[in-house]
Amino acid sequence: MTEQIQRKLSESKTARWSVLALVAFTMLCGYFITDMMAPLQDLLQTPVEGGGLGWTANEYGKFTSAYGWFNVFFLMLIFGGMILDKMGVRFTGLMATSIMLVGVFIKWFGISHNFDGATVAVFGTEYGYPLVVASLGYALFGVGIEIAGITVSKIIVKWFKGKEMALAMGLEMACARIGTGLAIGVTPLLSRAFGNSISMPIFIGLILLCIGLLSFIVFVVMDKKRDAEDAAGATGEEEAEEPFRFSDILDIITLKGFWYMALLCVLFYSAVFPFLKYAPNLMINKFGIDPEWSGVIPALLPFGNILLTPFFGNLYDRKGKGATIMIIGSIMLIFIHLTFSIPMLNNWLIALGLILLLGIAFSLVPSAMWPSVPKIIPENKLGTAYALIFWVQNWGLMGVPYMIGIVLDAYCITGEINGKPTYDYTIPMLIFTCFGVLALVISLLLKREDRIKGYGLELPNIQKDADKVLAEEMIGEGQR
Repeated sequence: MTEQIQRKLSESKTARWSVLALVAFTMLCGYFITDMMAPLQDLLQTPVEGGGLGWTANEYGKFTSAYGWFNVFFLMLIFGGMILDKMGVRFTGLMATSIMLVGVFIKWFGISHNFDGATVAVFGTEYGYPLVVASLGYALFGVGIEIAGITVSKIIVKWFKGKEMALAMGLEMACARIGTGLAIGVTPLLSRAFGNSISMPIFIGLILLCIGLLSFIVFVVMDKKRDAEDAAGATGEEEAEEPFRFSDILDIITLKGFWYMALLCVLFYSAVFPFLKYAPNLMINKFGIDPEWSGVIPALLPFGNILLTPFFGNLYDRKGKGATIMIIGSIMLIFIHLTFSIPMLNNWLIALGLILLLGIAFSLVPSAMWPSVPKIIPENKLGTAYALIFWVQNWGLMGVPYMIGIVLDAYCITGEINGKPTYDYTIPMLIFTCFGVLALVISLLLKREDRIKGYGLELPNIQKDADKVLAEEMIGEGQR
């Protein structure tokens, strides 16, 4: 009993899983806000006299793409990664969560005020103030949530290295998907409860994020205590970790393995998250589902991740085969989106089955992808490496929704009901299919690079299991 009391936080199983629960809850709150506008697209496109904002699909696409504006064009994510490696997880996490709060407040302010119908010219095109202000708020929020994402990834590496790292990352992603699922499934019901209000769900999300900030503050206290314990117990014989240098960026971007991982990330996530932005509208237009319930089936995708992502993460921890897992997930992605693109397959049961399959694919790839990054990148450069990968990912998260909005308005309008256009989603789904094909090619190249460089992507993460596998391989070599 005395040994358990005296055990340092870095060695305590209870402490590391408590840390995971705290930071995962913060990310849950953030992802609730990230995807809450998707099921409101139909209401956003409702004419103003009907209680909506009168946006077009193109304008909705511009708003959704705002998520990546500052991250991509102002390199805020890369700067965030540098700050993370220089200042540590506590400072960076508090900074990121505070930025999220400010961004959500601006977004809520923009949506909740009509500004007397005033417009502003942006690059020669007139836009209503609600769209411009809400987009700027969402862009600022995007900076915060993405920096928070790389910070939490480094927190998990710090607390779980050599232990259940992939399982921990899987559980954290599962909590984030709970936030996404709640946003897609619950937001239409919240909107209806407040008289088809668009702004009230955002305000509720703002309150939830305040609770998420408090959760992260509790983690800060625990992490500070751990560092104090580690410093007090240091013998002076331990090799100090090499500090991050600006030139380390060059070391990262010259690695083929890094680029394969970054490209796989942007392709896979571009085929899933932008799809979710339009999935409720797809349910309405192709499968004839009522707008109030249009988010229910898409919400099953993130909820399916709750069990599957930790399961696949635990499998990777103990059995390995990370590169193979990413190949299987990419093949599934191609099949799912290609099936969605077939016009005559419009029964809601087909939509249900495909969403569940997409949930499995979306559990497979991230559960292997994120824990594989530390096998390629040294820990002192890990924050910047995650930031660079997230920066590449944000090109897709910004550009793909914008592109889909343009395609829908230009090529896919089939009619009009109650002042709102109806759409044929065949072309958008074929675009998502192409992302799956490219993801498959990159995942095959990544597996080839792993064989050449020996990153160990096919080996387990838990150290004792990895040692056992290595010993078995050596015995096998001796027998041959």
